[in-house]
Amino acid sequence: MNAEKIVLRKMSMQLKAPFQTSFGTEIIRDFILVEVHTKDFVGYGECVVSGKPLYSEETVGTAWHMMEDFLVPMLFEYGEIAHPDEVGRLFAPIRRNNMAKSALEGAYWDLYAKQQGIPLARALGGTKDRIEVGVSLGIEADINDLFRNVEKYLELGYRRMKIKIAPGRDVEVIRALRQRFGDIPMMADANSAYTLNDVDVLKQLDEFDLMMIEQPLAHDDIIDHAKLQRELKTPICLDESIHSYEDARKAIELGSTRIINMKVGRVGGLSEAKRIHDLCVEKGIPLWCGGMLESGIGRAHNIAVTTLPNFTLPGDTAGSSRYWQEDIIDPWVEVAADGTIAVPEAPGIGFAPVPELLDKYTTAVRVLTRS
Repeated sequence: MNAEKIVLRKMSMQLKAPFQTSFGTEIIRDFILVEVHTKDFVGYGECVVSGKPLYSEETVGTAWHMMEDFLVPMLFEYGEIAHPDEVGRLFAPIRRNNMAKSALEGAYWDLYAKQQGIPLARALGGTKDRIEVGVSLGIEADINDLFRNVEKYLELGYRRMKIKIAPGRDVEVIRALRQRFGDIPMMADANSAYTLNDVDVLKQLDEFDLMMIEQPLAHDDIIDHAKLQRELKTPICLDESIHSYEDARKAIELGSTRIINMKVGRVGGLSEAKRIHDLCVEKGIPLWCGGMLESGIGRAHNIAVTTLPNFTLPGDTAGSSRYWQEDIIDPWVEVAADGTIAVPEAPGIGFAPVPELLDKYTTAVRVLTRS
């Protein structure tokens, strides 16, 4: 895979409805798309950053800088890439900046699968032809709005409801949902909004038989999560704390997590995601794939990684219509009535970006070539 040029696109797309978490409310999704061009193919990757450094330290601006000034020049200097695993090893001396790294590596994985003439899922070692999906629901000021959202997505077949919580919008919200909807598969996502001082509040969630509580404590913590897990019956799932294989290994050994939410961008790419997957198989830790409000490009990569066998819990890879009036791929990602998504059989990511829509939502372009 000898790249002739690499194109960076700053993108801005409006969500169908505001999405609120403990971080804040998002209505405009700013991110970056990457195109790696060879003589015969184009590989696509998505940098799942945001405009503000709230979920992680990375932003559209910092990721653009890292790719333009460091990562892409490293790729051009290195020369031909035989396998996408080489990309992660090449970038290893650069600390963190995982979302920037992941976007470029993902484009090379797409290229590699296209050159091999196989779906990305198969290139990764995936074993499924359909994946199970759930849906992530933001904080609502009016509980009736949340009721209506849950009803809608249950009717659409989604297999798990993830409910965002925050201090003051937690126990009573979950109680109301249990009273209204009974024993539906449900989990709570705190996005690091709590501390160990809140253990009594979090213990109250044990009565609701939740699948898990996701990342209740600090975004960079694995010590206090181990202390909290000893106090809870409900499994803790780590998200923001896991940036690498080593993070996952240490958290598992400490007893900080019984489940891991895999976000490919957060861990630096598909190759590292596979390493963490294999570790979790060995340690008996189930995985599921989280979402970052991706466009169809990032959503396609999520579908592919979820076909690995230890992704045993429904993920956040909802259909395109969950978030967008207009996605940038053809066909759209669609959820079947049984709450599953068919894994595409076409080579690469299996979804074709629509050039006119890429241009429509592009706010800046940088074309990088070998000097």
